[in-house]
Amino acid sequence: MSRAQAESVIKNIIREIAQQCAGKGHAVSETLVAFMVKAVVLDPRNLFNVDRTLTKQDVQKLIELCVDRLLDQTSPTLDTIKMQVYFDMNYTSRREFLEEHQKVLQARLLPICREITDSRAKTREDLESLYRKIVSYVILRSGLGSATDITTVREATAALQSVFPQTELATFMSLLKRDKEQQLSELTLIITGIQLFNKDSGKGGEGIEALPAILNETLPATSREIEGELEGTQRLAWQYTALLESLSDCAVRPDLLKQALYNVRQHEAFLKLILADVILCAKQVEILQTELTARMRVLKATVHSKTAVPTSQVFPHFTMLAKLWAGLQDELLLLSMLSNMVTSLRPFLSAQSNLLQAGQLEQLLEEVTIKTDLERVAESAEEQVDPAEMKSCEWFLPETTANFDMLPLQYRGACGHTLIKENGLLLPGNPNIGVLKHKEKYYSFSSRQAAYEFASQADEYIELVAERAKKSPELIQLLELHQQFASVTPYSQMQSGERLLVKPITKSDSSTQTDTHILESNIVKSYEWNEWELRRKAIKLANLRSKVTRSMQTNLSHMRRHNSTQTFLPRDAACQTKRDGQSNVPKPQVYLAGLRGGGTTTTHMIKVDLTRPVDE
Repeated sequence: MSRAQAESVIKNIIREIAQQCAGKGHAVSETLVAFMVKAVVLDPRNLFNVDRTLTKQDVQKLIELCVDRLLDQTSPTLDTIKMQVYFDMNYTSRREFLEEHQKVLQARLLPICREITDSRAKTREDLESLYRKIVSYVILRSGLGSATDITTVREATAALQSVFPQTELATFMSLLKRDKEQQLSELTLIITGIQLFNKDSGKGGEGIEALPAILNETLPATSREIEGELEGTQRLAWQYTALLESLSDCAVRPDLLKQALYNVRQHEAFLKLILADVILCAKQVEILQTELTARMRVLKATVHSKTAVPTSQVFPHFTMLAKLWAGLQDELLLLSMLSNMVTSLRPFLSAQSNLLQAGQLEQLLEEVTIKTDLERVAESAEEQVDPAEMKSCEWFLPETTANFDMLPLQYRGACGHTLIKENGLLLPGNPNIGVLKHKEKYYSFSSRQAAYEFASQADEYIELVAERAKKSPELIQLLELHQQFASVTPYSQMQSGERLLVKPITKSDSSTQTDTHILESNIVKSYEWNEWELRRKAIKLANLRSKVTRSMQTNLSHMRRHNSTQTFLPRDAACQTKRDGQSNVPKPQVYLAGLRGGGTTTTHMIKVDLTRPVDE
């Protein structure tokens, strides 16, 4: 069966389950049905095999099991899954919420903005209508009062006329559409700042809400409400945990008590997340209010009862006032969303609250010691693993690890060893005992003995936790096991075509190519190893130093362009002036004659020419 056919089959199954539930008076979302289908197929007790095609009997069995689970209103598991689905589909991060709010606001203002930018008003009546539309746009965009309130409209019109009189409409209409939109945004910021300044000066602004006062009152009330509900949820979790630890003859089945424990633990996790956002919101509001007060003080000092002030001095202050006020408006909307989330989570606690009758839980716990999470951590504070005892494992201790509190603990900080050994009991781990790093993941434990046993067989325990989550599908979200269940994604990440139980891909074709030269080549073409060649180049450069570069400029080229002339190296040339020749001149020699006697008895000097003639 191809993937498209499998998706079609699953969609039909989901549609059939939703119709059967609706026929019995219970409307369920397709997202909830899709997750329930996955949970039923994953549960090994139902004997479904994802490797083969489902038969008609399998499909009918799957539909019946899903419908039975979805209609079981006494099941804390169903409430927990519904809570997880609702939270994941409705909760967004701070950045995503503000971005979505801006998109909604722009979409709401798009019609009137289009009417303004596309207007071709020519008559006086058309121009007045266009000006009124700009006033309405400014009021709606700023959120300062109602566009139907006469006082608010008059104040906004007066502020607009002070910076953008009606005579400027002709210039405005000649702009491009993009420039018109930009000018509208700038006008909105300036006029909003003027109205806020007038309100602070006591010159109008009756229709503007006192946002700082509202936030200063709402934030503490919301924080107290969430903290009170969080305390009640934690108390229930501690009571259920104590009851499960001392389990004796009880009127309630242990599996239902564990489901109730998972339910309140999930509610606790969501409340902590919301409370953290509220605290962050309070810090942001404090920063915005401080900057707003300081900016208003600077603006008053700049104006100081002057009749005329340069726009370059006051407009930036008005713009900043508007931006700070918009930040306060965003924080109020975010706070309202978080408060509504807390209220919407309460109905998902009904099954576990009806599990025991009023006062029955207190009776069962009369002789049982109820320990809080902090008390459990304090009990095991003296215990700490010794890395020398298990050198094959990597341990992180608070004394030797920087940013120890920031380690991303698996199972949301719960002890995986206790979850297996105590048959599903959920106990918080104590990181101070020692955090085990196994396959780039971090695990905390409730005791030192639990840490040693888990570390000795880590892979087996991790697999057992996954098997436990298959039987209790709410643990997948509660313990953040999405990576181990590749076919079960968080609900908020599901796409329209991903509501199918897909077996994770464990093999794939891949190829690798190794570059011949990892480093880039760097060949210097001018490099020479020959010393004589280097000397020749040096002589050549020295010869260049004796040359002169000359340039000249005429009146015609003056201030127009630069002319230059470059002298080049002398051209190789040679000439021969030597000529071979010879000559022979007399070389007379003078000798002393008569030394040996002979015909004369006296000596005398005689000159003799011994040079031979050239002809010889």
